[in-house]
Amino acid sequence: MSQSGRKKVLAIVLAGGEGKRLMPLTADRAKPAVPFGGIYRLIDFALSNVVNSGYLKVVVLTQYKSHSLDRHITTTWRMSNLLGNYVTPVPAQQRVGKRWYLGSADAIFQSLNLLTDEQPDIVVVVGADHVYRMDFSQMVAEHCESGASCTVAAIRQPIGLADQFGVIDVDPADPQRIRAFLEKPTAPDGLPDSPDEVLASMGNYVFTADALREAVTRDAESEESKHDMGGDIVPWFVDRSDAAVYDFKDNDVPGSTDRDRGYWRDVGTMGSYYAAQQDLVSPLPVFNLYNAQWPIYTNYGPMPPAKLVEGASGVGVSTFNSILSPGVVVSGGTVNRSVLSPAVWVQEGAEVSGSVLMDGVRVGPGATIRNAIIDKGVVVPPGARIGVDPDEDRAHGFVVEEGLTVLAKQQQVPEPQPSD
Repeated sequence: MSQSGRKKVLAIVLAGGEGKRLMPLTADRAKPAVPFGGIYRLIDFALSNVVNSGYLKVVVLTQYKSHSLDRHITTTWRMSNLLGNYVTPVPAQQRVGKRWYLGSADAIFQSLNLLTDEQPDIVVVVGADHVYRMDFSQMVAEHCESGASCTVAAIRQPIGLADQFGVIDVDPADPQRIRAFLEKPTAPDGLPDSPDEVLASMGNYVFTADALREAVTRDAESEESKHDMGGDIVPWFVDRSDAAVYDFKDNDVPGSTDRDRGYWRDVGTMGSYYAAQQDLVSPLPVFNLYNAQWPIYTNYGPMPPAKLVEGASGVGVSTFNSILSPGVVVSGGTVNRSVLSPAVWVQEGAEVSGSVLMDGVRVGPGATIRNAIIDKGVVVPPGARIGVDPDEDRAHGFVVEEGLTVLAKQQQVPEPQPSD
């Protein structure tokens, strides 16, 4: 058995983000609870990576608008009590005073009782709102072999995009060691083996448990700190020459293809969220949901199969390059380059293109939806147009952003006027 295999590992998923840049999708839910890919929630990707890596003791730290997230975790992510395994949401509890979490590091500091109870050797800390596959056991093994107390997962990015990321500057003499952690630098050094690339932090970390406890405790005492894992805790280890980097390109996930190997998307903006959905619907998808060796787990309820039928007047269905979830019915409509969540209904003569429709959306006969994201329960009246005219969309109170039209959960769509 490997050195890392003998270690006791606790996984902490940081799921407290507000997701302000994904409004109105986050108006009623935490960012990690935002639906994605038809049947999933964003947090399903982080949790699936953790459990597929063999780590079955998992706590999810929540804070903002966490009801739907808590419900999803408790109804979907059930482990074997017999074996002592669990996935447990842990809300902010004000254990150290009358305050909520001040940042991701403070969230762990206020939850140190979890480490006291579990007594792990290693703590894996991951974000809850990225789309990717990763075998964390390989990162843990490298962490143990490096002797560092902190290891940061990083993905290679073009040096021209460095000002969009937290960048890891490595020691040329020892490229596994972090020399400095740079927040959105404008002129960083390239990598020793690839001068045109930099290593961008993925927001995933491995810590030796005792060192993590000391770091977040010291951080809590600092009035200058923003109490952030990437901005404060990692630099603390870097200053002590005790931080290593794990290059994501070395992660070999079973069943991955050349096309989706190394795929990682931060879906923090509406444009990136939409683009990641579009990565799913091509004939050869950029991100492959059909990898049976590394499944993404979720629960979508007792839905019947998707159904494609001709309309009442005999109009046929035209559907291509799309994801149709269980419970979807397309009745004489057209659907292309779109992701349809469970129980969506597209009626005769309707057109849905380049769009994401969440659970229970009803698209009336003759309606047109283009380049739109429509949240749960919206009813689109017959003949209505969404995403066709930005000015018309704004006049109806829809969000128009980054070339997309976005409707909130159960938002009212006006009946089209005769002049339309």
